[in-house]
Amino acid sequence: MFKLARSSQLGAALSAPKVGSFWSDTKTRLTSNSQAQRATSLAQKRFLSIHEYRSAELLRQYDIGTPWGKVATSAAEAEAIAKELTTEDVVIKAQVLAGGRGKGTFENGLKGGVRMVFSPHEAGVFAGQMIGHKLVTKQTGAKGRICNSVYLVERKFVRREFYLAILMDRATQGPVIVASAQGGMDIETVAKENPDAIITTKINIHEGVTDAIGRDIAHKLGFSEQCIESANDVIKKLYKCFMEKDATQIEINPLSETSEHEVLCMDAKFSFDDNADFRQKEIFQWRDTTQEDADEVRAAESGLNFIKLDGDIGCLVNGAGLAMATMDIIKLNGGQPANFLDVGGGATPQAIKEAFDLITSDPKVTAIFVNIFGGIVRCDAIATGLVQVVQSMNLRTPVIARLQGTNMEVAAKIVSYLSNITTVSMLIIVAAERVWPQDLCH
Repeated sequence: MFKLARSSQLGAALSAPKVGSFWSDTKTRLTSNSQAQRATSLAQKRFLSIHEYRSAELLRQYDIGTPWGKVATSAAEAEAIAKELTTEDVVIKAQVLAGGRGKGTFENGLKGGVRMVFSPHEAGVFAGQMIGHKLVTKQTGAKGRICNSVYLVERKFVRREFYLAILMDRATQGPVIVASAQGGMDIETVAKENPDAIITTKINIHEGVTDAIGRDIAHKLGFSEQCIESANDVIKKLYKCFMEKDATQIEINPLSETSEHEVLCMDAKFSFDDNADFRQKEIFQWRDTTQEDADEVRAAESGLNFIKLDGDIGCLVNGAGLAMATMDIIKLNGGQPANFLDVGGGATPQAIKEAFDLITSDPKVTAIFVNIFGGIVRCDAIATGLVQVVQSMNLRTPVIARLQGTNMEVAAKIVSYLSNITTVSMLIIVAAERVWPQDLCH
């Protein structure tokens, strides 16, 4: 056995106030955008995003105009594609799932993930500086994201640029179209500095986008008269794509009117409902896991909800609500959670083993807190699994576990027996409801 003094921060975090005040404080924090709430929100919103070149492919399936382009995965391929284009002005775009690519910086010092090139040779040079390197933008964080391919498209000369997005709106419980005449720039800045420039149109899901709605949006945006019908057609087709492909968001920035009076989607970002993967086989084959956190991908494959944080106390909990409360009480008492990890109702020994692997892969973790409510799962099964996992991993990180619920008395006997015959760096507390959380350290 080890002493709680080995992790004074964890010990302090577990010395919590009375139950009533704990739940009162927790409820207040959970409604004020607490750390646990943000982590849980991230865990719940695993919407699929696809690269720009894939978005262009999808738009073309719906006969929606986009600049012609192809993707390249090497400098030589990029140079060859640039030779195919009928124009000497080519745009090369790093395929990274993050906003702000144009203002980003590659780890090798190259400025800008979106560049104009004027020859096939120049396209190859820039592709070589982008592919295989990480791009850091305002959305990627300091670690950046790897660029594995570039998208080369013909440059179009535009007369006007607009912003248009279709998304699901929680307030109206239906789709809305958000548009602005100030396209080609950061829409969040527009919304903050000039909210009157944002046009919001609620869509009746039973009627869809009618000609009247499409033309009204086109007029409000400022399309020229000769492009109104084309813009109306594009808006209706975008909505059709949104509905048929189970999208949660389609963002076109910019939606442009060219000098030849074409209406083109110059850039597109798509997000899709993960619950629809069984219907959208083709789209979900386009998922690029290299753009996601490797640990979160690994956790999702095992049915775990995992978000890495900055603290040093690892958390393994069953149930999102209990996980939120656990993280908040650690934070409330001066501790710092190292992760959000919800094993749900499947807290099997296999899931626990995978969870421990994820938690202990973080070198900052100095202790692990396991908080299991034995409802769907039994405390005795969890106790056996915990000891076996800790023993098989030869784990030396202190583990504090609270098991309450079904068969918790049996769990206590199992822990007592196994602790006497094995060397386990672990303390398991089988607690009655009235002693949570203030008696956890006794």
